[in-house]
Parts: sequence; C-alpha cells; structure tokens
Amino acid sequence: MIRAYLLYTGTDGHSHVHPGSIQDGGLAGAKSILFKETPAHSAFDWHNAPIPQYVITLSGVLEFTTHGGEKFTIHPGEILIATDTVGSGHRWRLIDDQPWKRAYVVFEEGTDIHFVPDAT
Repeated sequence: MIRAYLLYTGTDGHSHVHPGSIQDGGLAGAKSILFKETPAHSAFDWHNAPIPQYVITLSGVLEFTTHGGEKFTIHPGEILIATDTVGSGHRWRLIDDQPWKRAYVVFEEGTDIHFVPDAT
C-alpha cells in the first residue's frame, strides 16, 4: 500500500485530513496530469484545492496545516488526495532543503480513488 492523506471539507466548512493509504492495484480514471516544481523553503498560505486531484510528491518534505490546527507531513512517494475545493482550506510549507517536485493527477468525477483510511 502507498501512504496517502485524504484532505476534504467537513460539514463544518473546514478542511480536515484522514491518513491512510491507496489500495494496491486499483485503477482510477484520470483526466490530466501536470508536473510542477517549487523551490526549497517555499510556502503557500491558505487556499483550497482547485479541483479534486491526487498530488504525488516526488521530492521535498512538506508540512500541511488546516484552520482547525490539524497537521500532517508528506514525504516523497506519498500521495495527497486533495478534495477540499470549498471551505476554509489548508496551507503548506517545505520543511527540508529540497524543492517540491510533484505530479498533479486530476481524476474523473465519480472515480473510485481507492483510499483506505487508517484504523482509528
């Protein structure tokens, strides 16, 4: 299983996170892919995901924060499933000396994203 974090908007209008994983071998329909690089030590203040998407980190270590104070860290090879397209949003900052290299994969509406939450 591949480590993943589901970032979503709760009924309270705020972004929340569920840690978990991506089910191995699940095929998800994709609409597009975009590769991007951001310099080391960068940060991005409060925002929402522009569209539901997988964000696959290739390099860089990031700390994400929600308005409610939830924090989680993404490492290379891990997946952010960004679905918080409305609400209070989230922010991130790079916490190592590497640039953030990533792939944004926009999935088809209604796609099974194959997310398995961690047991609580």
